[in-house]
Amino acid sequence: MPGDRGLMRPMVTKISDILSAARGAVAGVTTHADLDAVRAKFLGPNGVLRELMKSIADLPKGDRPAAGQAVNACKSEMEEIFREKFDFIESRDVSTLLGGRIDPTLSEACAAEIFCHPLTGVKNRVLEIFSKLGFCAVDGPEIETEWFCFDALNTPQSHPSRDDRDTFYFDGTLSVGNVSKRNSERLMLRTHTSTVQVRTMLRQKPPIRILSQGRVFRKDAIDATHSPNFHQCEGLVVDENVTVCDLKSTLDFFFAELTGGECEIRMRPSFFPFVSPGFEVDFRSGNLGKLSNRWIEAAGCGMVAPSVFGNCGYDAAAVSGFAFGVGIERLAMLLFGVDDIRLFFQNDTRFLRQFPMAMF
Repeated sequence: MPGDRGLMRPMVTKISDILSAARGAVAGVTTHADLDAVRAKFLGPNGVLRELMKSIADLPKGDRPAAGQAVNACKSEMEEIFREKFDFIESRDVSTLLGGRIDPTLSEACAAEIFCHPLTGVKNRVLEIFSKLGFCAVDGPEIETEWFCFDALNTPQSHPSRDDRDTFYFDGTLSVGNVSKRNSERLMLRTHTSTVQVRTMLRQKPPIRILSQGRVFRKDAIDATHSPNFHQCEGLVVDENVTVCDLKSTLDFFFAELTGGECEIRMRPSFFPFVSPGFEVDFRSGNLGKLSNRWIEAAGCGMVAPSVFGNCGYDAAAVSGFAFGVGIERLAMLLFGVDDIRLFFQNDTRFLRQFPMAMF
């Protein structure tokens, strides 16, 4: 061994003794937990080898390099001892689980039928339908500011959605790379994907034809029809001379494609802070099982309010546009006749396998 002379001889003896002690300790180990304990004793921050390395400083300067090499060689040999024991324990445990034998003719445990989660399937179907009309999918941050979530969308301070009981706010401050934050603003989990529409309008000029989609969060009590975490798809079109007729024809096409047959929609006047006029959308179709030919509320929509255009730097006199939003869980429940939203989140494959990928 290097440096096997003079003051190096005690070091060489110590290394030999440490290796012998490590082999003896490892030989009696039977579990991973015991092996970790022995490893810590010899190779841990306060282990035997660490103390030996500190003693190198007491050697003459000329002997230190050789001593360092000897200690490093000892460390490598000890790591190999622990590695071999780890592999032995691992192999023994696997063999025990398999009843002492391995049958190479068995198929892989993960080679089960591949299926698509119904919410993913419905979302992909929605994106596919709107892509036929020239919409492109966009996404944005789930952590947002009050301005993007409320102020830019013309939501007054007195609106219930701004209350702490309705929205998940963060206490203190967070460092979020892709969220622009003013000093007076609180951060929150976004309550809708309309924030992505605002970010898109700030980033580019018309024409715009986008579909923003993703998770949103509200302080709803969990029951058969409500969840604090759900998914939305919201569309936005901005161009010259966009009218309510364009909005209705877009929704006519969407619901007919979604239900796979003739479908009728109606638009009822309603109020949303960010559109004027605003509408609730109902539809009825003969392809919805027990809900066939019944009017069903399914979406909200309207013409983008001039104030929203102004907040995003657009000239409301030069452009117009419409926006709409649908809930993915809501659509899935209607399409598949599911009456409890909680079923989508319980990860019960007996339920989820009822919706094969071929349906989408």
